[in-house]
Amino acid sequence: MPGMPMADQTLFQKILSGEIPGNFLCRGEGWGSFLDVFPRAEGHTLVVLENASQRLADLSDVDLGILFSAVKQTQGILSRYFQTEDFTIIIHDGPLAGQEIPHVHVHVIPRIKDDGGLALPAMFPKANPSNPPDFAALSDLCQKIKGGSK
Repeated sequence: MPGMPMADQTLFQKILSGEIPGNFLCRGEGWGSFLDVFPRAEGHTLVVLENASQRLADLSDVDLGILFSAVKQTQGILSRYFQTEDFTIIIHDGPLAGQEIPHVHVHVIPRIKDDGGLALPAMFPKANPSNPPDFAALSDLCQKIKGGSK
């Protein structure tokens, strides 16, 4: 990638440049999608921009559009092969969110019946959402977030 010393390249930049091999499903101007080497399910694919920003907030609106267009194109390829229209789409935005490589990337995981994958509640087993929802608490939190102070 232009302007960035080789030692400072992310793992994904090395894959995109061919320095490290990748199994690409598709590529476009400024991006590539390739099979994850540690898949959570068959077909688990990563969509990565050449731009090595760590966080979504660091991407331009143009790059965000390119990224999600690439996700859609990747889903189309996976959908045809796996005969599914269902996907789990994941972005770990920062280290506390589980991001292991400091380079924005989207996990695209095809979902098929009885694949063993779980829904969002399984990702946060200690969460105890109220049932029925506590609409007053949600409204209060929303106002606090919009006000910008905790």
